[in-house]
Amino acid sequence: MACTNCSTKSNGSGVPKGCGNKGSCGTDSCNKLTVFDWLSNMHYPSGFEPFDIVEVRFKNGRKDFYKNEEKLPLQIGDVIATEASPGHDVGVVTLTGELVKVQMKKKNVDSKGPFLKIYRKASQRDIDIWTEARQREEPMKVRAREIAVFLRLEMKISDIEFQGDGSKATFYYTSNDRVDFRQLIKEFAREFSVRIEMKQVGFRQEAARLGGIGSCGRELCCSTWLTDFRSVNTAAARYQQLSLNPQKLAGQCGKLKCCLNYELDTYLDALKNLPDTDTRISTKKGDAVCQKLDIFKEVMWFAYTDNMANWYKLEVDQVKELLEMNKKGEAVEAIEDYVFEDEKSEVKSNAEVIEDSLSRFDQPKRKRRPQRNRKKPVEASNTRTKKPTEDRKPKRQQKQNTNTEASTEKAPVERKPRPANQKEGNQGRARQQRSNRNNNSGSKPKRNPNNDKNQ
Repeated sequence: MACTNCSTKSNGSGVPKGCGNKGSCGTDSCNKLTVFDWLSNMHYPSGFEPFDIVEVRFKNGRKDFYKNEEKLPLQIGDVIATEASPGHDVGVVTLTGELVKVQMKKKNVDSKGPFLKIYRKASQRDIDIWTEARQREEPMKVRAREIAVFLRLEMKISDIEFQGDGSKATFYYTSNDRVDFRQLIKEFAREFSVRIEMKQVGFRQEAARLGGIGSCGRELCCSTWLTDFRSVNTAAARYQQLSLNPQKLAGQCGKLKCCLNYELDTYLDALKNLPDTDTRISTKKGDAVCQKLDIFKEVMWFAYTDNMANWYKLEVDQVKELLEMNKKGEAVEAIEDYVFEDEKSEVKSNAEVIEDSLSRFDQPKRKRRPQRNRKKPVEASNTRTKKPTEDRKPKRQQKQNTNTEASTEKAPVERKPRPANQKEGNQGRARQQRSNRNNNSGSKPKRNPNNDKNQ
């Protein structure tokens, strides 16, 4: 990704920790369209002149080829000043030597054609002017969009690139139709006081310049290694059995994803040996049509026209046999007789079923009661063994037996008998108290006549 968006940025100057150029590239293109020079460790034979064309990278992956007429000792990562019209530009060397020929052949560039030349290695003054011009790009882009909206132009200004000497600014824009931007250029020149150049790019080129993260979680292919943009059709999604959902099939550019073409040839080769998806098998129960196709497992699913809910799984070889029988005029009983069953049936254990259950957290776990630690009595070696009949007795009887046994073991207490006269006297007193209590409760108190006379 870009240097300014790198999470390893160490300070406010924008120099990332892992940058090999120490932040001197200034192109925001650390990993955009990089090329590995696998010939860098090889020495040229004596008398061999290295190739004098050098590949130079500018902002957001823009590359061009320049001629090293001065025979400067250039290496990958050097910041150089190149020829421009007018003035000069500043870029970074990305490839030198014999591999440049391969890149030129890949991009259909004539090695004999006219090339702009390299002036020198960039000085510190060139780099300072270059970085100051780069810092003006972002606020200028915001103001340029405001002017375009004010003029009611149907265009989107996606990026601005300053020349190395700061004398010219290139505006990259996207638009569905042709735009008359003559008045827009006048407003830009009056506002920014620089030479203005307008370049229209496609939506795919815009995504490649800006970069980003795709739905797969990786950087966009167009911004890292993909250079040729081939046309992508919805037929590529149909061949790969993908749902035609525009939100899933479209990339950040708004067009169909370029990765739909990556595995298309493999699917086309596999489909050559398979029947068509509109295959129809005639049986005595009725016609069966194909509902689904697994290309790499070579399995097809069929359903009767009058019962589309029930699908039957058949192998491709069995489908071909049934089609041959239909061609010969032989009647097919039913497709249920040819249903394909997997040999290895996956049987889940009880633990796996419980783990996959959605309601496994609904039932609370039962709390176990703490078990009391009961101390067992230590039996002496001389004690007698209990009879088996004693174990069958109820608990209450066992407790009574234990209490009687304990009482017999204690020493008897001598009780003195009461005297006979004392015992009889006590009984007589109790009888007299009982009779007095009964008389008081049943009889009413007698009235005194003397008291009535006095009243």
